Formats: sequence, structure tokens, C-alpha cells
Amino acid sequence: MTINGWLQFAIYCVVLVACMWPLGIYMANVFTGKVTFLRPVEKILYRACGIHGGEEMTWMEYAAAILLFSMVSLLLTYAIERLQFILPWNGQHFAGVAPLLAWNTAASFTTNTNWQAYAGEAVMSYFTQMAGLAYHNFLSASVGIAAAIALVRGIVRRESMTIGNFWVDTTQAWLYVLLPLCMVFALVLVSQGVVQNLHPYTAAQTLQHQTQIIAQGPVASQEAIKELGTNGGGFFNANSAHPFENPTPFSNFIEMFLIFLISGALTVTLGRMTGSPGHGWAVFACMAILFAAGFTAVYWAESQPNPALHGVDQRVSSLQSGGNMEGKETRFGVSQSALFATATTDASCGAVNSMHDSFMPLGGMTVLANIMLGEIVFGGVGSGLYGMLIYVVLSVFIAGLMVGRTPEYLGKKIDAYDVKMTMLYVLIFPLIILVFAAITVLMPAWGLSSLNNSGPHGLTEILYAYVSAAGNNGSAFAGLNANTPWFNTTTGFTMLIGRFLMMVPMLALAGNLARKKSVPPSPGTFPVHTPLFTILLTGVILIVGALTFFPVLSLGPILEHLLLQHGVLFS
Repeated sequence: MTINGWLQFAIYCVVLVACMWPLGIYMANVFTGKVTFLRPVEKILYRACGIHGGEEMTWMEYAAAILLFSMVSLLLTYAIERLQFILPWNGQHFAGVAPLLAWNTAASFTTNTNWQAYAGEAVMSYFTQMAGLAYHNFLSASVGIAAAIALVRGIVRRESMTIGNFWVDTTQAWLYVLLPLCMVFALVLVSQGVVQNLHPYTAAQTLQHQTQIIAQGPVASQEAIKELGTNGGGFFNANSAHPFENPTPFSNFIEMFLIFLISGALTVTLGRMTGSPGHGWAVFACMAILFAAGFTAVYWAESQPNPALHGVDQRVSSLQSGGNMEGKETRFGVSQSALFATATTDASCGAVNSMHDSFMPLGGMTVLANIMLGEIVFGGVGSGLYGMLIYVVLSVFIAGLMVGRTPEYLGKKIDAYDVKMTMLYVLIFPLIILVFAAITVLMPAWGLSSLNNSGPHGLTEILYAYVSAAGNNGSAFAGLNANTPWFNTTTGFTMLIGRFLMMVPMLALAGNLARKKSVPPSPGTFPVHTPLFTILLTGVILIVGALTFFPVLSLGPILEHLLLQHGVLFS
């Protein structure tokens, strides 16, 4: 750990806060109808799609629209993958994607997970990358933002049966927010050397007189929305460790910055739309505390040399003196690898500039735990905010129990139905992870045969796969062959459940809150804009996460760390 590494972290945080504040205000104005400079374009789109923009939806209509839209877009992407051999812009003459892999990938990009059990440059044509995958990068991110805004409206509205119009919210999300930002930052990335073309792959002659195929394509345009929409799926298999996706320290900074930009800004949007800016900043403070703690843990763990290499070879030991460099790009080093890993697992992004499978056990445990918290530490665009608001409702309920009063949240009394929907949301996430992971470890032929490592590290690889899928993160430990019938099928269902089955109770909560009257604050009302509330919210998140996942973590990375100190390795 160095001063330079901490300085880079501090600069990152300052730039993020400085930029997310005006963006958050802008988004609040967009979703409250105060920004209308693209209204003519909106009207054309609504007319072409048969959308009645002035009509609002109940929570059930809103949820049905999300599910139907996502189902159709999933089927469209599946068809594009299967038929890419007859579609245009397939200069490499790739065949259609295998059925189970196509299903898994379509589910992945529909859910904003972007889990990839394939090497993009060796499987997907340019048309599939653009019309199937990058298309979903915009739309799945827009769906997440729309769902978060619907919940905020439910909090704000009084005695209302509706929470907005899904089609309008989704259109405004990509038209006013995602598309303009991506156009700007795609050009910034191009200026840094990120590739953007439709050329066929280049065949180059090496100094050893061998032929090397150099993949390229429309990378910058996909890279911008990949990070900004917390999608994470890389054009290349090496993702943001590839020099065509992430060539310079500045491009690395920009990509990390984009991962948190909208999710952080939505906390400001929350404060503006609810009329309680302090509440938005209290939620942001909770996210920032957990982010800083995660970065500190990963940075510390990766700054330690691997004890298994101590004394093996003097040259190897000297290379490890600056920390664990296995699986990391030397141009980024330990600090930027740790920061990228923390940001991408705090958000449901999944882009990586280093291989998490090569992290030290405690470093790997931390990035795994980041996702286990529910992808709420900034989280995915939209999904991070509504996931955090679920914990806000839970925290307010606990605070009410402690003082013996009916819990209130921004003028709304929290009743039994609200708590039931909140707990349903909280319980679905660990249930699907632990059930699928448990079944997998009991299946040597289908589950364990995909592992590159045995013992507790192998358990962590399996656990990480299902945690990443359920959390719609998409990153991987990279030590697991997930392109098998079992993993393609089960992770596909895990991603769909982790996205949509959790979204439904959240929207039910929004609808119930919108129907309620507002009650004036009383001396017993627990304020949600104070440092005390931030501490309570942080504590609830950590306690729920620790009680749920500590047993399985103790069998995986914690056990591996203890054994590594005694020279025990797993291969």
C-alpha cells in the first residue's frame, strides 16, 4: 500500500462526487418532466411504437410491461445469435451460437448481467455485438433506471394508484441520459486508442514468422455503455485488461468513473424527487463507507506477497515485494487493479482489468462479499438504488421496533405488507445462490468437472459464479469452465430470477407506498437524513450479509487463507 495508491483513490472519489451531483439533479428534472428539449423525438418514438405517453400504470401493469418487454428482447437476442451466420457484418464467418450458450447469453444481457461463457472475439459477429449485445446494454440499463424511478415515485406520491409509465421512463432513460453520455465518452475512449471500426480481423506476421490474427471491431461504442450502464460484458475475452478496450491509465480511470457515475447520481435524484436532499446524501454516505471499506480490504490483501512464493526463488520473491501481481496488468499495478475490482463488484458491472481468480484469498473474498451484499454499494444503474431503498425500509422498520412506534419513512407508515415485500426481496437473493451452489458441489460429473482448482478455492469458484449471476454482476473468478450444459442452464435461470423475481416485490412495495396518505413528522419519527441513520443502515446491511453468507465464506476463502499461511495449495 502506497501513498500514490491512496492518492489515486482520493482523486477518484473527488471527481465522482463533483460529477454525480449535477447529473443527479439533471436526472431528477428529466423524470419530473422539467427537461423537454428532446420532446419532439419522444413524440415520434411514442407514435411509432403506439405508446400513450400520458397514461400511467399501476404497479402490476408496470411489472407486466417490464416482464413482457424483457421476454421479447431476450427472444430477439437469442434469434440474432443463432442466425448470425446469415446476418450481415460477419466478416469472420462465425457460425450460429450453440443453443444453450445462446440462451445463457440472451438471459445474461437481458438482465444487465453480461455474464460471458465465451470469448467474444471468437464467437460473436459484429452484427451480434452491436444489434444483440450493445442494444441490450442500453435497454437493460434503462429498465433498471425506470424501475428505480418508479419506486421513488411510490415514496413521493400520496393516495395514488399509479407509479408512472414504464415505456416513457425507459425511453427517457436512454434518450436523455445514456445515449448522450455514451456518445461523449465513446469519443473520449477513441482518443485514448480504444478501437472503433468494422474492419475484418488483421492477419499479422510475427518475428518468428508465425501468423497472428488481431481481432478488432466496434469496441469503443460498446465500451462506453458497458461501463456507464454497469453491464460489463467485454468485446474481448480479456475484457478491460485488453489493450484495445483499455489502453491507457486515463482510459482505465474513465472506465472506473463511468461504473459509478449514474448509480451515484441517482442518490442525488432520490433526494431531489423526495424533497429531502439530506436523505439522498445519507444513502450515498452509506454506499461510500462500504465502498471505501471494500477497497481498503482488497488493496491491503493484494499488497501482501504470496506466502507460497516466499523463499522459492529470489527473483520471484523480489517480483512479489510490491504485492501479489499474479493476474494483474503491470501497467495498472496493484492499486488500480484493486480499485477496479472493488468498483466493478460494488456495482453490478462485472467488467474487469485483472483476474479475480488470481487474487489472494481475502482479496477474492472481499470482491465476492461486495456482490453478496446485494449489489447495493452503488450497484447497477437503477437496481443499486432500489436495492438500497429496500434496506432503507428494513432499517426504518427495525428502528421503529426499537423505540416501540409504528415505523415511518418520509411521511409514509410502514405496514406489514411493506415488510413482507421487503423480506421477500431480501430472501430471494441468497436462496437461489445457496441452493444452486449446493446442488452443483454434489454433482461431480456436471459441476465439479468444470473446476480448475480443488478444495476451498474450487468452492469459491462455484460460489462466485452463482453470486455473480444472481447479483446481475457478470464478473467471474475465471477458474471455472462455465460453458457447459449445466452452468449455461442454471446460471441463465439464476440471472433471470435475480433480476425479475426480485424486481416484482420491489414494484409491489412502490405501489403500496404510493397509495398511502402522508403523515406529518412527530417527536418519535426517526429521521433518515442524519449520520445516525447512515450508521444504522450500514449496520443492517452488514449484519444481514454476514448472517447469510458467513458460513459458506468460512468454508471457501477464509479456510483457503488459513491453509495458505501453512503452505497448503489447491490445484
